[in-house]
Amino acid sequence: MDAPQQRAALTLCLMAAFADGDNDEHERAALKEAAAAIGGGVDLTAVYEDVLLRKPDLASVAAALTTPEAKRLAYEMAVGICHADGVATSAEAEFLTRLAQALAIPAGQAAAVTSDAARIAAVAPASSALEGALVATAPAPGADLDPMILNYSIVNGALELLPQSLASMAIIPLQMRMVYRIGKAHGYELDGGHIKDLLATLGVGLTSQYLEQFGRKLVGGLLGGIGGGLLGGLGRAGTGAAFSFATTYALGQVAKRYYAGGRTIDAAGLQQAFTQMLGQAKQLQGQYTAQIAEQARTLDLTKVMSAIRAG
Repeated sequence: MDAPQQRAALTLCLMAAFADGDNDEHERAALKEAAAAIGGGVDLTAVYEDVLLRKPDLASVAAALTTPEAKRLAYEMAVGICHADGVATSAEAEFLTRLAQALAIPAGQAAAVTSDAARIAAVAPASSALEGALVATAPAPGADLDPMILNYSIVNGALELLPQSLASMAIIPLQMRMVYRIGKAHGYELDGGHIKDLLATLGVGLTSQYLEQFGRKLVGGLLGGIGGGLLGGLGRAGTGAAFSFATTYALGQVAKRYYAGGRTIDAAGLQQAFTQMLGQAKQLQGQYTAQIAEQARTLDLTKVMSAIRAG
């Protein structure tokens, strides 16, 4: 996909992010920061400003995508963005319907993509459906949680290396499942709303995280096919893998401290702890590059979706 098509696909992603019209100032800032972090040959900050201020025409943007593969990829990315914080709202669903029409995506194909995304988004943190095919079983009561946190971090780094858009959609539900298990180990039965609030307090934006994950894969040439094989894509996607590993690891460590301490840390303290731990996690990630790559070779998204459908 050349630069104009990359720009068009990422423009559609940002349009999807703003489709529900409920973005507050904090979420807009997170989306802008995510766009700036993607890098590559496209000025995503300029795209962000264009979408927010000039509101480009959907059909005109879609027309820049010239192959069925590029169109399907852009649609899958937009679907993932709209399902980032749960099942798509009516406004987001309406946007996706118009987008599928503008991209000439067959109705059955569009329905299959949105159905899979909705299934992933609807997996509750208390459910083991996602992790059953990816992550080790729950630790015994009182067990050291660090190996579990590291395991989730490695798996999420590996998911970042896979070309399928569904792989990126699984990252945030796994982060929420990890936090649920940490809370439960300390005697708290957490629901999805509480966990989302915690992530928001830490600055782990759901929509912005998906945007950055998809964007890095797109400009790195990994989404839509590996080309030279997985090893050929590792270098291009390495930054994204490090991002997902570090975010997951820092989230797990801060959650462990928070629930072990009886949830007494205030918002400012949580944010400071997360920022510090994120820096440490980025340095730690280099020690697990080989394990992340090996995990990516063995992940089977077919099993993941089968587990979700069965759950």
